[in-house]
Amino acid sequence: MRRAALTAALAVSTGVIAACSGAPSPAQISVSNGGCGSSWQLTDPGWHTFQIHNAAAENADVDLVNPGNGAIYAEVEALGPGTTSPMRLNVGSGSYAFRCLFEDFEAITGPTVVVAGHARGTPAILPVTRNDLLAPARQYHDWVAAGLNTLAGQAGALAADVRTGNLGAARTAWLTAHLTYQRLGAAYDAFGDFGDEIDGGPDSQAGVHDPDWTGFHRLEYGLWHGQSAGQLTGVANKLVADIRGLRASWPAQQIDLIDMGLRTHEILENALQFQLSGHDDYGSGTTLATTQANIDGTRELLTILHPLLAPRYAGLPAVDSWLDRLQALVGKERRPNGTWVSVSALSTSQRQQIDAACSQALEALAPIAAITEPRRT
Repeated sequence: MRRAALTAALAVSTGVIAACSGAPSPAQISVSNGGCGSSWQLTDPGWHTFQIHNAAAENADVDLVNPGNGAIYAEVEALGPGTTSPMRLNVGSGSYAFRCLFEDFEAITGPTVVVAGHARGTPAILPVTRNDLLAPARQYHDWVAAGLNTLAGQAGALAADVRTGNLGAARTAWLTAHLTYQRLGAAYDAFGDFGDEIDGGPDSQAGVHDPDWTGFHRLEYGLWHGQSAGQLTGVANKLVADIRGLRASWPAQQIDLIDMGLRTHEILENALQFQLSGHDDYGSGTTLATTQANIDGTRELLTILHPLLAPRYAGLPAVDSWLDRLQALVGKERRPNGTWVSVSALSTSQRQQIDAACSQALEALAPIAAITEPRRT
């Protein structure tokens, strides 16, 4: 349940800091499919906790909205029958109403309550609907399709280098192809079984000796651990076949609309966990390059979502600033000859600076999932 998600997003987006005030909060707000917060009043602005009680027999999503334009101040999601949940926010001067969305019922908006004065509270955010996200999802789907075409050609060149025994060139070709794949981060869930086949790790018990291990990391392990062209040709051919299979299946795949905003955070979250820790380094020492590709993938998604985010998220410039800082810090570790310093070779200070910048970027990205979650209106 993400009942505090939008309130937190609003607070982060405007720099609002939660603080208690002496303003009295209203009594319990009762909602049902026959009425949504039918009688309540607020005499003063300030921080209030609404106790939302579902008196109906169905689950409900309850929003506190601006009745003039439907923008949302706060929400409680999936409130079960007979249950009560708090909704806390900084109420400013203006107009408020509760909107209830019960399963199998049309949306219900309760009476408007006007809070007098000129106090500034948590601002409302216009909801994003499924229709709002359809065009960005199509645009991203097309971008991924183009990336898979590029990837297929790069994987073919990589396999050719392996087959002919040109393993030095294969190492360079491996990195080029792997980074192309890593830039497609928001689509991973739509890749199905191909995702594990193409970029998965080995079985945890068998480790690097797992006979069923395939994909980029299996090839990486062999290329940087002295395995021969004969040992790696089958692995390279399997990688090409899987990438071609993914490319062929992609036109029929769909990206879940909720993932469009969610992945802006999760791509870098995975980078922090698996790349900046060195967890996914199977010999090439290129997880910092992978992190750069993950930043590129995050930026592509942000570019596509920008028309939706710009009017809704005041913290968007901070996202760009922290991504710029992270990209600059990581980019310093690329040597003039194109190779990369491995995470394990970084000094403690370098790792701390990179990890801190990534953490701050994640903090700034966090509200986007709640802001772009498709909602009924």
